[in-house]
Amino acid sequence: MGHDHADELGIDSDRIGVMGVSAGGGLAAALCLLARDRGEMSVAFQLLDSPMLDDRQLTPSSRQDGLPVWSRSSNTFGWRSYLGDLYGRDDVPPTAAPARATDLMGLPPAFVSVGAVDGFRDEDVDYALHLNRAGVAAELHVYPGACHGFFHLAPDAPVTQQCKRNMEDWLRRQLGAGR
Repeated sequence: MGHDHADELGIDSDRIGVMGVSAGGGLAAALCLLARDRGEMSVAFQLLDSPMLDDRQLTPSSRQDGLPVWSRSSNTFGWRSYLGDLYGRDDVPPTAAPARATDLMGLPPAFVSVGAVDGFRDEDVDYALHLNRAGVAAELHVYPGACHGFFHLAPDAPVTQQCKRNMEDWLRRQLGAGR
């Protein structure tokens, strides 16, 4: 809707970005891949907070037991529910599981944040690094002692306040505040 009605809504269509948390972060990353591949519209930036990116669950953090939030079994259930018959197959498309993308060139700048005690930690770090290697500006933040969903579980905690400041600063830069 934003692109189609940008002028009448007073929106600069060159500064429309996406944001998502957890599974929504994976969907936001997938949308950026789809938008790039289709070439129908541009996405100016992507803010990915603890994104769920890799259905294969091969990283050490995704295999940890005893996580305080979003356990290994919850992650498996989530991916099975989302992918249905595709779960466990080699042909899962990157638009369903963005970590499977082999080409990240041409994607919009990214902010990737994740807690150090989050099962998604390693896949999120890997994704941010792959973005950077592909020439995409990706700012990565790993928050010490923070579990999955810390932003919502402990909104007044110092780590959450730091994350909020980092996100707001990054968004200001993407939106060109003060232009």
